[in-house]
Amino acid sequence: MNSMTARNQIVWETSLPLPLVSRGKVRDIYAAGDDKLLMVTTDRLSAFDVVLPTAIPYKGCVLNQISLFWFEKFKKLVPNHVMASDVEKMGFDKNFAGEYRRALAGRSILVRRAKPLPVECVVRGFLAGSGWKDYLKTGAVCGQRLPPGLRQCEELPRPLFTPATKAASGHDQNIDFAEVVKLVGRSLARRIRDLSLKIYQEGVRYAKRKGILIADTKFEFGLFRDRLILIDEVLTPDSSRFWPKDKYKAGQDQPSFDKQIVRNFLTESGWNQEPPGPELPEKIVRRTSQAYRDVFRRLTGKELACV
Repeated sequence: MNSMTARNQIVWETSLPLPLVSRGKVRDIYAAGDDKLLMVTTDRLSAFDVVLPTAIPYKGCVLNQISLFWFEKFKKLVPNHVMASDVEKMGFDKNFAGEYRRALAGRSILVRRAKPLPVECVVRGFLAGSGWKDYLKTGAVCGQRLPPGLRQCEELPRPLFTPATKAASGHDQNIDFAEVVKLVGRSLARRIRDLSLKIYQEGVRYAKRKGILIADTKFEFGLFRDRLILIDEVLTPDSSRFWPKDKYKAGQDQPSFDKQIVRNFLTESGWNQEPPGPELPEKIVRRTSQAYRDVFRRLTGKELACV
């Protein structure tokens, strides 16, 4: 990766002449008219729910364009919030599109302004991360019992729906299905559980053909005019664990196409996972940026467009 090109591609934070709705860990979200939002995916990186001070070149474009790929693929399963991804077709005047093209091209999306459900819809297909730690202690993952003797990163007998609360800051908290029912009602809880499992399983089947294992992921849903839709991001290297299929071996940590590269570095560094996060070394930045772009190419068969 050419370092000068990489630096030129970094978007850490945007400042658009639109009402700022929120500046999240990764995305800057603006009001763009009635029932519309403009979501801009930056190159900020969050690990252990802390935004790190080091940006990852091209990351925002990868997240945005992989999500668009999956939204299109799954639109027959569930409607989504996408309205437009081409800056020229978002309805802004030409001066706006021209002046802010660098900040928006490839990394922005105009969406329907849904009311997000207060649940992170986590699906786990392999025994990794916090699920592995939970299993070692309890023989279960988020309260769901599993057979004894499973190995680290082993594929589970069946994918598990392990929801969590959504935290604006700090760490999300795992909850059981009964708590999801309390939050959104039984009918809606069943729908988001079943859709999450269905989307994950279809994504897994597709990704395996491309040489990628999707170990786990999380989805978000919202209501738009009382209609359930898929929102936020879908099966990206930020919301999922991606492993190369040809290097997979149960019983050990796996090589990664996602920000696990950064998580591993941070764990080994001795950081206490409380703000502020440490700066990342250049070699970790390069490896992570390359991993994001590699998974994009493998999944979509395309080169990344981020100019």
